[in-house]
Amino acid sequence: MMTLKLSGKKKMRNTLFITFIIISCLIGRIGYIQLIQGEWLSSMAYQQQTLDRSINPKRGTIYDSTGKNILAVSSTVETVTVNPGNIAKENKEKVAKILSEIFELDYEKTLKKVSKRSSIETISKKVDKEKTDQLRIWMEQNGISSGINIDEDTKRYYPYNTLASQIIGFCGSDNQGLDGVEAKYDEKLKGTKGAIQRHTDAKGGEIGEEGENYVSAIDGNDLVLTIDLSVQSIVEKYLEEACIDNLCTDGGNVVVMNPQNGDILAMATYPNYNLNSPYEAYTEELKQSWDNMEQAEKTKNLQAVWRNKAIADTYEPGSVFKLITASAAIEEGLVTDIDKQGQFTCTGGIEVAGVRIKCWRYYRPHGSESLRMGLMNSCNPVFIGLGQQLGVQKYYSYLNKFRLLNKTEVDLPGEANSIFLAENKAGPVELATISFGQRFEITPIQLVTAVSSIANGGTSIQPRIVKQIINSETGEVEDVPVKSKGRVISKETSDKVLSMMESVVAEGTGKNAKVAGYRIGGKTGTSEDGVNTNKYVTSFCGVAPIENPQVVVLVTLYNPTGEGGHQGGGVAAPVGGQIFSEILPYLEVSQGNQEELEIKEELEAPDLQGKTIKEAQKIAKESEVELIIENETEELDKENTLIKEQIPKAGISIQKGSKMYIYY
Repeated sequence: MMTLKLSGKKKMRNTLFITFIIISCLIGRIGYIQLIQGEWLSSMAYQQQTLDRSINPKRGTIYDSTGKNILAVSSTVETVTVNPGNIAKENKEKVAKILSEIFELDYEKTLKKVSKRSSIETISKKVDKEKTDQLRIWMEQNGISSGINIDEDTKRYYPYNTLASQIIGFCGSDNQGLDGVEAKYDEKLKGTKGAIQRHTDAKGGEIGEEGENYVSAIDGNDLVLTIDLSVQSIVEKYLEEACIDNLCTDGGNVVVMNPQNGDILAMATYPNYNLNSPYEAYTEELKQSWDNMEQAEKTKNLQAVWRNKAIADTYEPGSVFKLITASAAIEEGLVTDIDKQGQFTCTGGIEVAGVRIKCWRYYRPHGSESLRMGLMNSCNPVFIGLGQQLGVQKYYSYLNKFRLLNKTEVDLPGEANSIFLAENKAGPVELATISFGQRFEITPIQLVTAVSSIANGGTSIQPRIVKQIINSETGEVEDVPVKSKGRVISKETSDKVLSMMESVVAEGTGKNAKVAGYRIGGKTGTSEDGVNTNKYVTSFCGVAPIENPQVVVLVTLYNPTGEGGHQGGGVAAPVGGQIFSEILPYLEVSQGNQEELEIKEELEAPDLQGKTIKEAQKIAKESEVELIIENETEELDKENTLIKEQIPKAGISIQKGSKMYIYY
């Protein structure tokens, strides 16, 4: 009896002990979950119970230098998604059917999305409101109020299609910048995403009656470029004509820079492409074979046209580089009187370290010359001799001062650097060839920046593409500062070189760049594109007006194979002249040579905006101006299509016979 009593007490003690252990473990576990894992589990629960649909912000608008002409803008579109768990089983097929019909999608794939065991599926992105309105009407008629979401989105649009394509760049499907300014300034332009939050169960069904929580997106900042729409349009027109007329197999580019502040007024590459369809064939030749082309070949062609040759491709500048040699020689006192006849003598060539280097006119030597005559004649021996007097170390110090050994740091992606032989490896022959512009490579932007240093009185200025950033929330304007990189040459040296450049255009190899009424200086260049390729690069670099330079223009044409040949004076200089003849009046640059001015009747540019193309053609004919219709097609309805933009603007003073560009 006693034994049984003790045994019962023992069992009770054991039971109480075990119970205590279990309760202690449970309390410990609860404490661990609450104190240690609490924050993490709360976060997981929130993610599971909250369905976020992102709202894309409006990407910032990109304007030209006037702040009025829009080069890139985000328009409002919509994105359609579904919550499969909120669509009744009996409605899934008809929902899939209407979605596939309105948005032109594959029915089976759409049905698969509508039937998935997931919280959210994307049906169609960046849809025009016209189509989503059809869906809204259908939903109302069929009594479906949940499971289908229509959210505001944005789509990038480029009003001028191909204009400045390699500068502006384009965006991907997720609103991110992929090239050009769009990529370089992506952080400024893209804004901050918003969200629509809703409490759901694991299948995406709604929990409770709290409704949706809307977090607004913050729009991106706007940019004001240095690019002038009118100047860019003029430059692109003449560049295209030059490349076609001279059969430039590898295209060309033009850079227009204000030497006083580094503003790039225009930067054009030919061929260009349509920013609204950057993945499509961009020439008639490519369009014929595009559908049958391998993807790798398509990608190669697209990357080639996206490439901004002015900053990404290097070339031998040829005789234009003699401006750098002349500047260094004058600055170092090797030449004090640029008109001293007999200071140099051309015998058809010069021997350097046992190698005879010919003048381009070796068959009929230039004979006795001053430095001015040497530049006008583009005589190689003159500049080889100056290079020898400077020596490698001093010459390379000037390359560094002119920032030709470094990138310009222009605010665009993909800038390449120059290719020079290392200073310690440059011998007499290498120095000789550098002195007249061969056997090294630079980019067009490096050359136009160096010549701008000569044009502005001797100071190196960093080129820029963006001049202002406008805050989308406050409207505050942030100016992008002009950056000076230090003095390169004196004002006196600058004046002497500009005087010689004026003589080159007035009487020398650059005379085809003359523009009546304006004092223009320049230098032509011709070089081989590689060794033994039988290809050439022809160029012209001009400055205007000489008395107060406001514009530097560099024209570079790659492998011209037309009847006009490949010499800079015959092929590139005329393009420079055409560009100057239109942009100088537009920029209201004063005329310095009134005695040379060809008198033409002036008139105010007529107002064509809002008129039909047919009406505009009649007005242009009466005003005796030439009307250029951008992106004209055979199907264009000229009687009903309205003009939305014109260049030059209405009211600007132009001469009879001038060209006017219209956009519809």
